[in-house]
This record gives sequence, C-alpha cells and structure tokens, in this order.
Amino acid sequence: MRRLLVAGLALGAVVFGLGVAFTAEAAAVPVYHPTRLKYVGDAQQIVVVTGTGRKTTTGTLRAYQKNADGSWTQKFAGMAARNGYGGWVWGSQRVQNTGTTPMGTFHITTAFGLKANPGTKIKYTRADSGDYWVGDNKDPKTYNLFQPWASGTRTWRVGESERLAAFPTQYEYAAMIDFNRPVAASVTWNSAHSEYVTSKPVSVKRGSAIFLHINGSGSTAGCVSVSRANMINLLKWLDPAKKPRIVMAPLADIQNA
Repeated sequence: MRRLLVAGLALGAVVFGLGVAFTAEAAAVPVYHPTRLKYVGDAQQIVVVTGTGRKTTTGTLRAYQKNADGSWTQKFAGMAARNGYGGWVWGSQRVQNTGTTPMGTFHITTAFGLKANPGTKIKYTRADSGDYWVGDNKDPKTYNLFQPWASGTRTWRVGESERLAAFPTQYEYAAMIDFNRPVAASVTWNSAHSEYVTSKPVSVKRGSAIFLHINGSGSTAGCVSVSRANMINLLKWLDPAKKPRIVMAPLADIQNA
C-alpha cells in the first residue's frame, strides 16, 4: 500500500509539473502572435503593428508567415515603426484629420511608389509628379481613391488631396492599407471627368490615405512607417496568393483588433 501511495504521489507530481509547463508555454506566446489574433481569417501572411499605449506614436512591426503544418514563422526581426501623431483609435471611430492610426485588421492588396517596383508580387502602381490621393469629403465618389492626374474636368478638389510626389521620401515605396477604401470591384474609370470613381462610396468622415510607407522625419498623420530597407523587404515578401493582412493596435488592444 505504501508503494502505491508513493507511486501515486510521484505521478501526481509529474502531472502537476506538466501542467505548469503547459501553462508557462501558453503564457510565453505573446499577445501579438497570429495564433492569438481574432480576425486573421484565411491570411497566410500577417503584419502585426503594436504600440505600448493609445497615446504612443512609436511601436514595433512584426511579420509572420503561415507554414504548411499550420504553425507561424516570424520572417524578420521586429522592426521599429511609427504611427500617427494623434495615437491610436478604433477604425470605426476614426475621424479625418485627427492624426490617429486606425486600430483593426485590414487587407493589403496593392502598393505604389515614386520609384519602380522593387520586386513585390502584389499589384504595384508607379506614381509620378502629377498623381494624387483624394481626401475630398465633399466628393464621395472619388474619396480615398488614387487619381493619375488632376485633370481640368475633375470633380475632386486638389487642396483636399495628397499630391504623392510632395512626399518623395515617404512615398518612394508604400503599401495601401485597406482601411475605409472602396471595394475594388466598385471602382471604374469615368472618361468624362478623367478620374476614377466608385459606385459604393465609403465614409467621408473616417479619413483616407492610410498606408504602410517609409519613415519621414517623425510621426505620421495616421499611417504606419518603417525604415526604407525594411519597407523594401516587406514589399518583396508580400504575396497576394497568401492573402496578406495587417493587424494594428496597442498591446492592450491587439487581441481584439
């Protein structure tokens, strides 16, 4: 009987030890790891951007790729990142011109730059000195759309739009974050006004032109930025076949983003 009691205690200790090990292993998985994020869906590439609080303007970007066995591998070392001068706010509550970075999960489907495609597989547009990104909230049909030039027949206001070449450092290379963007299938070319228009406008109050781009001199107006070398590496890595998404929020919110 004594031997059975000792054996039982030993087995209990082993099981307890395993429980501690499992708990420690679970705790070791950071909150920003793809396995702990809610809305990654069918994405096989995940870019995760975190800050230490909602008022912060700097943080860390990490990139993960899903393996054939369902596990995730971090592709690059954590990258220093910047976000909006207004900190963070949930995307559904964001207001234009507040300098806030939208918290949430968004697709990355296209990219652009003032220089030639650096080798990305996602759809890339080479921008030039006459190209704009519209933020005119009085013209919902062109809101948050790229426009190849400011034609004389345009319906949107130049003063309420970004001339991409005015940011030669930041927009040398950039990826579009699909925050508050019109669905691609709804966008057509309007030859009468020489502009792109959407048949399904998005909210003109929540803001436009939220990108992942190269660092400027400081915090952004709502975008996320990283160093030039890191931006090129990310673009070369992004693959539309892997349905990339970006998840952005402070650490305390990232699991609900």
